[in-house]
Parts: sequence; structure tokens; C-alpha cells
Amino acid sequence: MLAERAAIERRIFAALEATPPRIPILVGGCGSGRTSLLRRLHELLGPETEYIDVERIATTPEAFLSSVTHATRCQAPEMPPGTADTRAAQAAFDRLRHFLEHARTPSGSRVTFLLDDALEIRTFESFPGLRGVLREFWQTLCKSSNRFVLTTRFVSRTLRLFRDAPDRFEFVHLPPLTPREVTTTLVRLEIGDTDDERIELARILHALTDGRPLYLRLLAEATATMGAGDPVSALAAQMAPGAPLSMACRFSYELRLHRARGYGALKAILQVLARDEPLTLTEIAHRVGRTPGSTKDYLSWLEDVDLLNVQQKRYSFADPVLRLWVRLHGRATPPGDEDLAREAQEYAVHRFPYMEPTMAIAEPPAATTDGGVRERSWNMIEID
Repeated sequence: MLAERAAIERRIFAALEATPPRIPILVGGCGSGRTSLLRRLHELLGPETEYIDVERIATTPEAFLSSVTHATRCQAPEMPPGTADTRAAQAAFDRLRHFLEHARTPSGSRVTFLLDDALEIRTFESFPGLRGVLREFWQTLCKSSNRFVLTTRFVSRTLRLFRDAPDRFEFVHLPPLTPREVTTTLVRLEIGDTDDERIELARILHALTDGRPLYLRLLAEATATMGAGDPVSALAAQMAPGAPLSMACRFSYELRLHRARGYGALKAILQVLARDEPLTLTEIAHRVGRTPGSTKDYLSWLEDVDLLNVQQKRYSFADPVLRLWVRLHGRATPPGDEDLAREAQEYAVHRFPYMEPTMAIAEPPAATTDGGVRERSWNMIEID
């Protein structure tokens, strides 16, 4: 269980209770806590709320309609005769829009729909008559007296696609956890024996994970499981093939690349930047052996799925943990124990510029006191 995001929850409730209700779009990358927040909203808002995972069921309009209407407890009146298009895909999408606009609970109350990864509705653009599916979707939500909360993992793409959307949509960016929220998370996970220990550990974990909720939870749990181990040793272990944090990075990496264009070339650029960043367009083009023109297209596609940041015309990874994963796994053979330890130590030094490299090396198990109590030590990384 991650820390509650009270300020974000208050903002969402304020949007839903406005007249007319605004439509919050929770924007955050993989592992940012979007789905966890929707699940919590589902509990807080009660039985008049319906959660729908759009990404899982966005196949064909007909199948999507069937999944939504069978999974929810609400109903909508029948469409007027002759209003549905005779083509199957468009007719199904029209009925879906009608359902979302007019659905009511069994008691006749309006419904709050929580649409996870709502941007996947664009899947239907490839079907006949549905080139404007996203705009029609906007219009439906804005006309309805029902309430909606949307999420998306694609920040840049969403801002571009919703550039001309009605003012009813309100973007709510999910920021990284703060050190204080990380401390609260450690309490919920029952990690750390004292407040001082949790505060110090929280500062280290926050720096190593960039405050990203999923990474934080996985690394915190791994650190606790290792007992006398330190967070850097836990990070090295979690970067091994098949480890939970490694698999989370692999999911984010593959999902974003598959949502972009130019899969192979994009992987090559990411491997270049994993070895050395930030780099200019010209430097990247030279290292991948492509023209500046084609390289510029590749870089724009990587930005579109939030894999890269660009500042002062220099490109770098948006996710430092994912960069570490690419350094380790973007090679012909899986990393060995020495590779994992070395890269984790170098990464920790980079995240703590004032730390001596030797401080990141895992220490032997902590000694025990005369009473047999194990002495924990989180201060192998010096935090001023």
C-alpha cells in the first residue's frame, strides 16, 4: 500500500463536484500510481462508481461494448430507432457513446465512470467510419450528466491530442512521491524500526527511485527482505533478470516502444543514451549511423511516448532507473553479479554526487549486540 495522495484526491473531488462537473485526466507514467488512485477513488465514491480498464478491453468496438455493458451494474435506455449506423463497428461505438452518456445506476442515480488508460479508445480509429473517434468521445463525456475520471500513461501524447479539447477536461499530473510521502510509505509497509531510521532510509530510496511509486515499493520491500543489506545492494539484486523491479522496467520499456514508431532504431538510440547522456541530435546521429533528419524523427517518437527529455537541445532518459536497466540488459548476454554490483554502485554515486564510490559497496552483515539484537545500519551512504 502506497501513501495516500490526499492533495490529488481533493483536487479530483473538487473537479467532480463542480457545476458542471469537470473531467479530470490523471497523467502519469508507468508505475506512477494511476490505477492505485482510481481503485481508491472507487472505494471512496461508493456503489455509484464503475471502474473500467480500457486498455485491457479495447479490441474491437463490438467487443468493447459487450465487455463494458456486461461488467457494469448500470443500464442505459435503448437508442431511438434508426439512429445507429448500419456498419457494425460504427454502430457499436455509437451505442457505447449512448451508454456512457445516459447510463444510470439501478436506483436511477448518475454514474461516475473511472476509465483507466482511456487514451486506448484511439484503437478504434482503424475501423471504418471512426477516424474521429477521440473527438466524438470528448463530446460524449462533455454532454453527459454522468461524471468521469480518466487516466493515461502518455504525458506528451495526451497533451498534444487534447490540445483542442473542451475546457471541461482538467489535467492532473501525478508527481513523484516526496521524501515525506516515502517515509509514510515505509510506515505502511512496516519497514524500519524507528522514525529516524525510516527518515534516513526514505531519503536514500527517494533518490535511488526518483520518487516513482512502483519502483519505490519494490526497492523498499527488497531492502527489507535483505535484512542487513543496504538499498544499493537491494537495487543491484532487483536489476537481475526476472527480479520484480527489472520486470517492471522491462514492461515500461517494451510497452512504450511498441506504442511508438521505428522500434529497432529507437532501441539503438536508447542504448546509446544509456551509455552516455545527455547528447545532441548530431552526436546521436553519428553514433547510430543515421542522418540527422531521420534521427530527429526517431527522437520525436521517443519524446512522444515519454522515454526522453530534451533540455537545451540535449537528449537524456526521462526515467533514470529505466536507463540503468537498459545499460544492464541492452546487451547480448544477461548481466552477471559483478555487472549488477558495479552498475548499481555507479548509479548510486551519480544520484549522490557527494558520495565516495566505496560508500556504495555493500557491507557485510551487521554485527549483533551483546543481547543478540541485530544492529541495522542505513548510513553506508552518507546523507548530509
